[in-house]
Amino acid sequence: QVQLVESGGGLVQPGGSLRLSCAASGRFDSINAMDWYRQAPGKQRELVAAVRSGGSTNYADSVKGRFTISRDNAKNTVYLQMNSLKPEDTAVYYCYCNVRVSQWNYQFWGQGAQVTVSS
Repeated sequence: QVQLVESGGGLVQPGGSLRLSCAASGRFDSINAMDWYRQAPGKQRELVAAVRSGGSTNYADSVKGRFTISRDNAKNTVYLQMNSLKPEDTAVYYCYCNVRVSQWNYQFWGQGAQVTVSS
């Protein structure tokens, strides 16, 4: 079992910044992926940013140039630095983690962090 603990959400004015973090703990051999998703009211959950074990990253077009995903492998933690926030970034942000245990892969979700961008 893997536990994901998210932190860093909150209320911010348009143009402001927030940093989310997600720490993974538990029994696993390696982490294949740690990504950030978000879900706004009435909308489907969407991928915001992804980082792979080799360091490659991928972003949704709507956040490119504003959000940065990074990963601390020693701490099994992934971060999402969000700058120039817009009201349309308001959503619950979820951490996603895919781990390797023996020959199997397992996926887990964090509890979600509310991000509200409003004046």
